[in-house]
Parts: sequence; C-alpha cells; structure tokens
Amino acid sequence: MDEPMNVLISGASGLVGSALKTHLESLGHRVYTLKRGRTTGSFYWNPDIEQIHLDEKIHLDAVVCLNGVNIGDQRWSPQRKKAIIESRVRSVSLLARDLAKRFDPPDVLICASAIGFYGDTGSELKSEQDGPGKNFLSEIVTQWEGAARPAMRRNIRTVFIRSGVVLSKESGALKKMLLPFKLGLGGRIGDGQQYMSWIDIEDEVRAIAFAITQNDLEGPVNLTAPHPVTNQEFTQTLGKTLNRPTPFPMPEWAVKLLFGEMGELLLLGSNRIDCAVLKERGFEFSYPDLESSLQHLIGT
Repeated sequence: MDEPMNVLISGASGLVGSALKTHLESLGHRVYTLKRGRTTGSFYWNPDIEQIHLDEKIHLDAVVCLNGVNIGDQRWSPQRKKAIIESRVRSVSLLARDLAKRFDPPDVLICASAIGFYGDTGSELKSEQDGPGKNFLSEIVTQWEGAARPAMRRNIRTVFIRSGVVLSKESGALKKMLLPFKLGLGGRIGDGQQYMSWIDIEDEVRAIAFAITQNDLEGPVNLTAPHPVTNQEFTQTLGKTLNRPTPFPMPEWAVKLLFGEMGELLLLGSNRIDCAVLKERGFEFSYPDLESSLQHLIGT
C-alpha cells in the first residue's frame, strides 16, 4: 500500500472492524466509518429501513462490509435464524446497490463471509475451489455472498473474506474460553476430533489489507491460518499456554442439550479449511501455527 487510500468500513465497532481501522490508519490510510442509525454526516445508514447515505464528494478507494448479528450468542430459534441471514443479506445488498449507483464507484468491495460455506468437512481439507456444504451455515454464506451481485455487475472488484475462528483476547471465542481454562475447567468438546480453522486477529486484518491491494484478486478468499487443528489439539495447546490442566470434556449429548442446532454445527461440526489463495499469492502469516498465536495473544 504505497499510496494513501480512502477506506470505508461498516461494522467498524466490532472485533475485526476496530482492529482493521487501527491497522489501516497505522499504514497512513484515511478510514471512514459507516455509522448506523445516524441521519447526519458523510457516511451513515440504517439497513433495517433501506436508508443509506454515502457522500459522493469523497472518493472511496475501498469499502469493507463487516456487518451481521452474532451467530453464536444464543440458541437458534426460527426467528433467530431468520435474523442471522437477514442482517447479513440486507446490509450487503443495500451497500452493494448504492455503490453500484455511484458516479465514481470504489475499486474494491471487501465483504465479510465465513468458512461455514463449506459445511461440515470432516477430516477433508477444503479450499476456495470447493462448492458449498448442505447445512444452515452453508445457506447463510450462500445468500450472504449472493447479496453483493449489484456491485459485481457494476464491475466493482468484489472479494469475499471467508474467515475462520478469529482469535483475540479482547472478544470472540478465545475470550469466552479463557476464564474456564484459567480455572482448570477446560476440556475438549465431544470426541475432540472435529477440526477448527482459526486465524490470529493480527493476520486477519493484515490479510484484509492484503486483499485490498491485490488488484486482480476477486471472489472467495479463505482467511484461515495454514495449520487447522482438531478441538483436542486446540484444547491441549491452550492449556499448555496457560499452564493449566484440561480434564473436563463436554460430552456431545450435553452440547446438543444446551445449545441445540447451534452447538451441533458450531461446536461439534468440523471445518478443515485450506487458505489456498493466500498461499498462492505469497501472503506471509505472522502467526502460522496455533502455539505461536496463543503465545502472542495470552502468553506470559
């Protein structure tokens, strides 16, 4: 990124959005945020009522859309599943349509997505060349990515960042695990053989910045570290990093009882994903293996 750019981020208050904003600004770029619920300013919107305002006087080099209600904070009732899909589709669709109408559209639209696209992969390694799975996670991502078609029809380069589990001690899955593991109450989930594809928060934002600058890169890009691990491996590595035992597994029946379909797909489901596009493009991970990432994030 030699020349400073104007980058607009929606979802800038979330885990990835806030870290991305800080990272881009540290590189000298001007970052604007798409404010939700505002009715004044250069950039604001309310996707629920199809309202959006993007200041035409400000040229945008790149737009990053990171919106969507939390997928794992409560059981999936029919209403919750509808909200999970609609919050993503509505936001991307509204933004893509408005960008497509601009006299001076951005060079690139980066859309948040997820490795849930591939469904439950078992022990099979999946890459960007593989098609969708056949569960609710696959359904979410298929509709989510499809909502960006207006931008693609306007020939705006569109990249779908299919993120794995983003590791950060500030928020997300790792933060939720830290207290029980520190208390020595951690353990594998189910038989522990399900794969988890993860990425350090630092590499996540660096990879997004990388995608912005790759002028011929479009379509899906898996944002996962090169070495996915089983739940058993993750549990052991986290316990080792914290110097705590991990003797308390959560049996499969308990996951299903407590969390229902959400638990079956998010906790017991297997996602073994290859970051083929990033590797082909020569992206260098700062934390390619789990031990180095956890030491970076929580090591003492």
